[in-house]
Amino acid sequence: MTKKSPKVVKNRRESDWRLFLRLVPYARRQGPLLAVSMLLLVPLSLAGAVQPLIVGQAVSLIKNEPTWAIIADRTLSSGLNILGGLLLGTIAFRLFFLGIQGYLVQKIGQQITADIRNDLFDHVTSLAVRFFDRTPVGKLITRLTSDVEALGEVFSTGAIGIVNDIFSIIAIIIIMFFQQWQLASLLVLMLLPVTGLIIYFQHQYRQANYKAREELSALNSQLQENIVGIDVVQLFRREQFNGELFRRTNQQYIKEIDKTIFHDSAISATLEWISLAAIGGVLWMGSILVMQSNLKFGILAEFILFAPRLFDPLRRFAEKFTMFQAGFTAIERISDIMDEPIEIRDPELVHPVQHPTASNNQTGEIRFENVWFAYKKDEYVLKNLNFTIHPGEKVALVGPTGAGKSSIIRLLCRLYDATHGRILVDGIDIRDLRQTALRRHLGVILQDGFLFAGDIKSNISLGESYELAEIQKAAQITNVASFIEQLPQGYDTELRQRGTNLSSGQKQLLAFARVAIRDPRILVLDEATANLDVGTEALIQQALDQLLVGRTAIIIAHRLSTIRNVDRILVLKRGELIESGSHEQLLQQNGLYASLYKLQMLGN
Repeated sequence: MTKKSPKVVKNRRESDWRLFLRLVPYARRQGPLLAVSMLLLVPLSLAGAVQPLIVGQAVSLIKNEPTWAIIADRTLSSGLNILGGLLLGTIAFRLFFLGIQGYLVQKIGQQITADIRNDLFDHVTSLAVRFFDRTPVGKLITRLTSDVEALGEVFSTGAIGIVNDIFSIIAIIIIMFFQQWQLASLLVLMLLPVTGLIIYFQHQYRQANYKAREELSALNSQLQENIVGIDVVQLFRREQFNGELFRRTNQQYIKEIDKTIFHDSAISATLEWISLAAIGGVLWMGSILVMQSNLKFGILAEFILFAPRLFDPLRRFAEKFTMFQAGFTAIERISDIMDEPIEIRDPELVHPVQHPTASNNQTGEIRFENVWFAYKKDEYVLKNLNFTIHPGEKVALVGPTGAGKSSIIRLLCRLYDATHGRILVDGIDIRDLRQTALRRHLGVILQDGFLFAGDIKSNISLGESYELAEIQKAAQITNVASFIEQLPQGYDTELRQRGTNLSSGQKQLLAFARVAIRDPRILVLDEATANLDVGTEALIQQALDQLLVGRTAIIIAHRLSTIRNVDRILVLKRGELIESGSHEQLLQQNGLYASLYKLQMLGN
């Protein structure tokens, strides 16, 4: 796994403000709730700051020192009752409004989390296949789950909580200076070195947290890889070897997590000791001032309570700052995904694409003009391809492994864009068509039919508004209706993830039904019958005979005996078109196709 150097992490920290600004639009969506939460901070901070004053007045009343006018002429019992009522009132006020504010900030945080997750999901599913070629699935899952949750924590308990702590500190400092400037100065001066120490530990925490999340991504990637490939893992007895790899990554993750725990604990321990030292400092200086008759006992009692209350918000601030550091790390990692450019975009000026009708059988032409394509820069897998497939023509792509057959299909479906040259469908550059229109014009059946969790009919309709009668008709055309009707709930039968409760042949039959219901003008078959048994393949062949009538078709098949009846065969080698013709013509040329065919016949 690629590691990020401390220098890179440091440079990223310098843009924390820019990263935070990326979250502002999400906060604006919750404007009214956010405004109410912020307004509640002022009375809550004041209510917390005046509580030590009330206790100080009680001490002054007991010591016969000057007190507030409201209790100055009252008896000790009456004055204490009034002060007790005021203290209970401030406590009740804070409890009530803290509950309201807590609910609001949690609601805001969860809604912002959901908005970010939705936007991230939409962006990820819009990225080109090239991005997924180089990005492990486990890393993407980490971004969409734990990283987004870390951002939610920033809003639900972090951002507003820090503002609340700042209000509390400011309110306490102002009141302290009004009461006694020497003790107030002592406590404020103690804040300065503590703040510097916290910033240092937080920088260390940020660096360790970034590395920990990278290790978590690697851990999730290994877990996903082993679950998806569990059959290969068990067949080749890789459990122990893969387990050792997983334990090694897990240990590295724990090592980085331990560093974050150390720095977090160091902050808490430092603040705990400083808080005690602050109380000790107040008692030392306060006792001197009391003996010099420059300080009242009531004010000394107030400052003994002010000291921990001044450092408690700082402790909470530090804890939330730790959360912020984790949140900024998550923003960095999510930003990496959100900043990924969407390579395959719809054009601003859209050309219409004709959909096949009974009276229109002249659509379905495909033309490659000087097409070059490379997955990696300057490593071309297709080189200067030029060919035309006429409407209604059946063409097979043949060649050794790595010749570029599947790459042609991916370019035609615009999963990738050609590096050079252009591809035209019915005379229109596919980059000038909307992706939805292009892919509705194409019916693609791959070697492995992918099924989603859900029922049979939703796996045929794929979210489009088809009537049940249309779904049933598509199933009948592709000879899949009989097996569906034998299922316990028929078309409402629920499928497990990836359709594991169906055979490979049954899944492939459903893939044919998906194409049939959309009635495309162009059919693309990429080893579509490779996983079928003889009986199922016969059913599919009957369905294909109906589907291929009047449609353009591109067929990739390694079994050359299955493509003998196509109109034309294009033979590829190392990304170049080297032969073209019918089966008989290519055999007469005695070139690469003839060699491949003879080898297969010899093998049979």
